[in-house]
Amino acid sequence: MLARRSLLLGAGGAAVAAALPGTAHAAPPLTGSPLPLPRPSGGLAVATRSFPLVDQTRTDPLAPRPGPRELMVQLWFPNAPTGAPETAYLDPRAAQLLETGWGAPAGALARVRTGASAGRRAPRLPTLILLSHGRGSVRALTTSLAVELASHGHLVAAVDHTHDAAVVAFPDGRLILGGLPANPDDWDAQDRLEIAVRAADLRFVADRLTERHVLPPRIGLLGHSMGGPAAAEAMRQDRRFIAGLNLDGGLFGTTVPDVGLDRPYLLLSSAPDHESWGRWRAAHHGWGRHLHLADGGHLTATDLPSYAEAIGLRTVWPAADWQGAFGTLPPVRASEITRAYAVAFFGRFLARRPAPLLSAPSRRFPEIEFRWSRGN
Repeated sequence: MLARRSLLLGAGGAAVAAALPGTAHAAPPLTGSPLPLPRPSGGLAVATRSFPLVDQTRTDPLAPRPGPRELMVQLWFPNAPTGAPETAYLDPRAAQLLETGWGAPAGALARVRTGASAGRRAPRLPTLILLSHGRGSVRALTTSLAVELASHGHLVAAVDHTHDAAVVAFPDGRLILGGLPANPDDWDAQDRLEIAVRAADLRFVADRLTERHVLPPRIGLLGHSMGGPAAAEAMRQDRRFIAGLNLDGGLFGTTVPDVGLDRPYLLLSSAPDHESWGRWRAAHHGWGRHLHLADGGHLTATDLPSYAEAIGLRTVWPAADWQGAFGTLPPVRASEITRAYAVAFFGRFLARRPAPLLSAPSRRFPEIEFRWSRGN
């Protein structure tokens, strides 16, 4: 069983959160060809745009000085092919901080290709999926999942949770670094605070993205690590969220493990098990699945496995961190499996498409173990 810190950040997730200069030894300089993220399986081209949102109704409890809660949001959506260049993976300033913190050579993240072009206006679509990153991570690490889901016709909105994310770059030039305590005196109180803020972020973004819709979209939530319990808590608070996918997140900071949910919730784990998952399985009263990915790591569901070795991180990360982050499953296979189950889940519960992959173990994906099921 993983400790709480391991489930929050991953065994090796501390390296993901370490975005400040001087926290790791740099890998040797490298040059090379572009590093494409996994090719999406949907048939639609994808575009993206980013913008800030300000919630004037909330004073940000995570900020060092009082002020309204500010977020960065990135939309991913199906778009006609334009032939335009692919968008940058990260703001260059944020990328430089992450490269330094991870021990990657300068310019490494500029090689990563998103597979999406710049878009001006997202269409109104019948389905919307909000993405919530892990504690101390950044929204960019969910890019391959966002592009995959958009290629199947969904509007996807990835949120940077400011002061929680390792770094958030705003269009006015500000860089806001993460400031969460690494070892708070009271983890339970800290968890409740962080999850409350994240759930409010998700509800606010949903408000803003749907405020002019005559027919609101069917909305789902996808969270990695701490984003998983944030998705669960947002669902508990708000019935607009009709389905949630948790990628290896311990259910901290929320009452959901004790009261359950009455809507579809899928846990796709890589950690061996956690006591909060057992309580959730006992209390959940909607459609539910706990699927386990053999030989995965806590960061398997993110983009990092796709390029970590190519940018030299294996040479600078401790072996135990590498193992905890990525496991032993080949990155291409890990991404294929995660994306397939995400597409099936949201296809079924948002787009009302058949999803036999969710009904029983699949010969296509023998790495997936069905640990618990509720509902057909």
